[in-house]
Amino acid sequence: MYLAEYHHHTDNSFDSQAQMKDVCEQAIMNGINEICFTEHFSVNPKAPTYGHMDFKRYFSQIEECRELFGSRLVIKVGIELCEPHLMKETYKEALDDLKFDFIMGSVHNIKEEKLKTFMVNKTSQEIYQQYFEEVYAMVSQADIDVIAHLDLIKRYTVESIGKYEFDDYKPIIEKILRKAIERGIGIEINTSGLAKKALSETLPSMDVLRLYHSLGGRILTIGSDSHRADTVGSNQEAAIKMAKDAGFQGVYLFEKRKPKKSSF
Repeated sequence: MYLAEYHHHTDNSFDSQAQMKDVCEQAIMNGINEICFTEHFSVNPKAPTYGHMDFKRYFSQIEECRELFGSRLVIKVGIELCEPHLMKETYKEALDDLKFDFIMGSVHNIKEEKLKTFMVNKTSQEIYQQYFEEVYAMVSQADIDVIAHLDLIKRYTVESIGKYEFDDYKPIIEKILRKAIERGIGIEINTSGLAKKALSETLPSMDVLRLYHSLGGRILTIGSDSHRADTVGSNQEAAIKMAKDAGFQGVYLFEKRKPKKSSF
C-alpha cells in the first residue's frame, strides 16, 4: 500500500527542531512512500508563527533532500497557513511567486488570541461554536487545498471542559463540510490526537469523517502533524482503517495543488 504523510513540520516551523534530512531518512525506514512538508506560516505579526519561515532555506532543503532521497521517497512542497481567510492580500503578496504542491489552512488563533487564551472565561458552547464559525469563515474565503485538523479546539479543551458532543455541533460542522465540498477543499485525518492519552482520537473524529463522506466529500489526506523525525507517519494504519470504515476508497496526493486519488 502506498503510504503518504501529508502533515509534517521541521525546524522551518517555529515549534519544531526536526531536521528535514532526518525526517526523510526516518520516513523511508517507516515505509512512507511520499511526504509533504507543511511548515507553519503567518503574515500576522501578532501570531507566534510570524517571522520564522525562511522560504529560501526551506526550498533549498527540499531540493537537497530530493537529490539525496528522491529515488526512495517522493518529497512534496507544502505549507500550513494560519488563518488564511484574514489578511488575504498580504498572504497573496507573500506567496504569489512560490510554487507549492499543497496548502493547508488552519485556525490556531481567534481574534488574534491563541486558542488557549481565547478559551478563558467562556462557556464550552461559546468556545466550540465560535471556533467552528471561524473554521467556516476560513473555508468560505481562503485559498487552500485542505482544512488542517478540523476540530483542533478539542486538543485544548479536553482536559478542562471535555470533548464536544458531535450532535450538538453537527449543524455548523455540516455547514463547514458542505462549503468545503462546494469549493473543492478537502479535509485531513490528523493522527496527532491518538498520541495524547486524554484525547485518544484523531482530528477530526470519526463522526465528522463519516458525515463528510455522506455529503459527497472525497478529498482526504492523512498526516501525523509530527514535529519530530521519529514520529513521522505515525498511526498511518489506524487512519487508513478509519478512512475505509467511513467509506473512502483512497486518499489524495497533491502536485502543483492538483489533487489526485491514490486508491487503497
